[in-house]
Amino acid sequence: MADPSPVRGPVVEADGISKRFGATVALSDARITVAPGESHALVGRNGAGKSTLVSILTGLQNPDTGTLRFNGEPAPAPGDTDAWRSRVACVYQRSTIIPALTVAENLFLDRQSTGALHPISWKQLRRRATELLADYGVDVDPTARAEDLTVEQRQFVEIARALSFGARFIILDEPTAKLDARGIDKLFDKLRDLQRQGVAFLFISHHLQEVYDLCTTVTVYRDARHITTAPVAELGQQALVEAMTGESARGTEPTWSVSGRSRSAGAPLLEVTALSLTGAYQDFSLTARAGEVVGLAGAAASGNVQLGETLAGLHRPQDGTVTVAGRRVRTGQVPAALTAGIGFVPEDRHIQGLIPQRSVAENATLTVTDQLGPFGIVLPSRTRAFAQRMISDLDIKTPGASTPVSALSGGNQQKVVIARALATGPQVLIAIRPTNGVDIKSKESLLGTVREVADNGKTALIVSDELDDLRVCDRVVAMFHGRVVAEFAHGWSDEQLVAAMEGMAGPTDPKETNVSQH
Repeated sequence: MADPSPVRGPVVEADGISKRFGATVALSDARITVAPGESHALVGRNGAGKSTLVSILTGLQNPDTGTLRFNGEPAPAPGDTDAWRSRVACVYQRSTIIPALTVAENLFLDRQSTGALHPISWKQLRRRATELLADYGVDVDPTARAEDLTVEQRQFVEIARALSFGARFIILDEPTAKLDARGIDKLFDKLRDLQRQGVAFLFISHHLQEVYDLCTTVTVYRDARHITTAPVAELGQQALVEAMTGESARGTEPTWSVSGRSRSAGAPLLEVTALSLTGAYQDFSLTARAGEVVGLAGAAASGNVQLGETLAGLHRPQDGTVTVAGRRVRTGQVPAALTAGIGFVPEDRHIQGLIPQRSVAENATLTVTDQLGPFGIVLPSRTRAFAQRMISDLDIKTPGASTPVSALSGGNQQKVVIARALATGPQVLIAIRPTNGVDIKSKESLLGTVREVADNGKTALIVSDELDDLRVCDRVVAMFHGRVVAEFAHGWSDEQLVAAMEGMAGPTDPKETNVSQH
């Protein structure tokens, strides 16, 4: 269905966009322009500013500076939801479709009737849904429950719902993350059909090959700034990765006093064999040795975070085994993982890692309450003494052990999380993005603590997409869409590792390795 109304200028034009959150610069003088009917890719490493730009383009955040126009007109006023919906929509990686409702109900959620005093006409609702789906060539039964749809069908329904508000500009955030090859082909065919009808897409993906398969233009962000915009056909894969990593400007990066090393490690300590978790990763095997820090690198939807959480007992895998120091671990149980000697630093300290109103001492000793008094009684004096020792060992800056952990800086809060993971004296430390949201000085201190674990004859596994986190590793295993694609010894280049994490195959990629053999 062609749009009868003429489009004046770009569907969206953002220029000079800046946004700060406290001391954090999320965007600095950023820009992007998307033309009618264009499939425009936005790529960049974690922290590049993509998510902040999306929140501004969809009206969820106001920029501190800059201008935003849709079809040549200024952006709607903040809070004018209907006006924003008529101009732009975002289909997120996590579906917003409600599984228990039908397709028709999802398409017209909160729009089922023509007014508060008019009852819902289910027959009319189904007819409207049928017409809408037909207009955009979406072959889905409007009476079907959303929970019975395939992943790509749910995405088609979300796109159709967005178009029903009048939006001709759709942001797709990691749309292929949960699709198989057939589903990706069907999605891309549908997007090309809609492009021919004048619909424009901003395509955000960590799978760079998809940028070349679908998009005509690509914009690269790095460190909250616009780096380049170019026709896809004129920007080679190596040049694209270099623009994302800024490897030619490596001299501006911090030089860490802690880093990985090329040396022989000790006996096997952590052994993972053929581990699989539906929808996350498949047939993963790894041997990590005493004295070794191993990196598990991967971008969004790579499965590396779920794998780290599985080792810590948060998920029960369908297949595979985990052993620590030769003893098999009962998977899917956090207490069993702790007993087996696995320490865990979760991805988000605010949600998973800390109880904000509790003291530093209480947070740091949550894993060792059985050591703080007889018969299950926790003695405050033992808690303070135990915590004080960890405060000293990790150089946690706090007025005292009784200080609420919420009063500490981000870096010191993260040290408390790591202190708790180390309190049990684990054989294996699993750390997911251990320096997330901390300053450079704290980063070095935290990575030094992880390095010490290995230097003391234990094993550490750093799960991250942050290159600085991974530099402390003796070797790095790269994952993409749930599978291991490469392994790198210490001394890898940013370009090599990012290319592997982003699913790029090319002559600069290392030979694929079977990590279970190491």
